[in-house]
Amino acid sequence: MANFMPEFMRAWAMRLRRLGMTLTIAVLMACGAVLVGQAIWIHAKALVAQVLLERAFAATLASGHDVKPWSWADTWPVARVAVPRLHRSAIVLAGASGQALAFGPGHVERTPDAGEPGTAIYSGHRDTHFAFLREVATGDEIEVRRRDGGHFRFRVTGTSVVRWDASGLDPDADGRRLALVTCWPLDGKFSGPLRYVVHAELVGGGEVVR
Repeated sequence: MANFMPEFMRAWAMRLRRLGMTLTIAVLMACGAVLVGQAIWIHAKALVAQVLLERAFAATLASGHDVKPWSWADTWPVARVAVPRLHRSAIVLAGASGQALAFGPGHVERTPDAGEPGTAIYSGHRDTHFAFLREVATGDEIEVRRRDGGHFRFRVTGTSVVRWDASGLDPDADGRRLALVTCWPLDGKFSGPLRYVVHAELVGGGEVVR
């Protein structure tokens, strides 16, 4: 004898399926809202931090001493990097730890100051402080103002995509070079092993401006 599901049971089953779909949609929307909120928070924090970093950098130049951007900071401004053609700039922090990079690009440890012999390396996030790297082109000028008042101009010689552990960047290389580094691909949502590098060489000898 055929086993038929009673009508009321079929109705309840349909209601449960509809409820399950509604809950799934609600969960997906909530997750999306959380991700959007996190993205907005990250960008807002980056913008606010740069204002405080600009003030700290100005105080550093005026006093000749390192000035922290806020009392509990474990880093401080060491330079300002700018691309005049794009009207974009960012304050560079000491060190390239995850905490420092949350607020600005970082000067990678054990690499020389920009303008000194070797390759200075600044690293930053592709979706905030170094988002403008996608617009930098060969031949562009990059200006660096150091915390000691030194002002240096670099010319972009090219770009490359490399593995983080095989970048080919040598802090002790001949010449006076600058490398700006961020994650690749530039529109990626997750961090991977590849890095995008903007290579530049010093133009002239630099000067100290107080």
